[in-house]
Amino acid sequence: MPSTDPVPTGASAAVLMPSEPMPDFAETVVGPNFEDEISLQNLLASYRRIGFQANSLGRAIEIVNKMRKWRLSDEPVAADESEDYLSPEVRTQTKCNVFLGYTSNLISSGLREVILYLVKHKHVNAIVTTAGGIEEDFIKCLGKTYLADFNMDGADLRKRGMNRIGNLIVPNDNYCKFEDWLTPILDTMLAEQKETGQVWTPSSFIRRLGKEIDNEESVYYWAYKNNIPVFCPALTDGSLGDMIYFHSFRNPGLIVDIVQDIRNLNELSRKSKKAGMIILGGGVCKHQIANAMLI
Repeated sequence: MPSTDPVPTGASAAVLMPSEPMPDFAETVVGPNFEDEISLQNLLASYRRIGFQANSLGRAIEIVNKMRKWRLSDEPVAADESEDYLSPEVRTQTKCNVFLGYTSNLISSGLREVILYLVKHKHVNAIVTTAGGIEEDFIKCLGKTYLADFNMDGADLRKRGMNRIGNLIVPNDNYCKFEDWLTPILDTMLAEQKETGQVWTPSSFIRRLGKEIDNEESVYYWAYKNNIPVFCPALTDGSLGDMIYFHSFRNPGLIVDIVQDIRNLNELSRKSKKAGMIILGGGVCKHQIANAMLI
């Protein structure tokens, strides 16, 4: 017959341990209710209480919305406030400066169009990215990028004049077109440098390319049009570096000074009444913006 012995006290206490009361601020887990009419805004807001990684996305959305809504008029007037910011109208119009940082894969992918929208409509005030994040935008204006597979053999593709970026393919002809487009621009920039004595910085270099591409499909065309600075401390780390290297033999003397740009980036942060950062990826873009926020 089955045993009718009592449950061991220690085992029962370990499994059925009573809970401490939850704090008043604790939120319950709940997902979106599709029985009701739901907007994209409501759907994204619901991520805050779904759990797991959705929580992080929900919190990120809240933080970005705070950046977008903030005005200097939300803050009391400081005792040492500059006269430039005493006017109620000026305080209402003074917004948070948003620094956007991203790695090159976002530009290589279809997320480029999302970044383009943000820049075109002035939702960001400064950009920091990698060399690939610069060159891939211009290369896409000159040739197509294609969907492929992560498992395609890189060595075999290279023999066929193809370059794999994750599960994307960029024909090598695109880089040849890029060199053909870029080389005469570098010649002109060098001539202007010799004439004026003013050297280039990565941001002024990128601004010039944004002007020259003259293509509304380019992120940096819109950065040029809207006077949004684009910083790239590692400008030579990619195809751009190859082109500058080749150009240094054909027509030597072009100077690109990163020191001026680190000052420009840090000063932009220092002079902001409120600054926020959106970091998509790590490395250069994260470090440069995070460091500027400390200034």
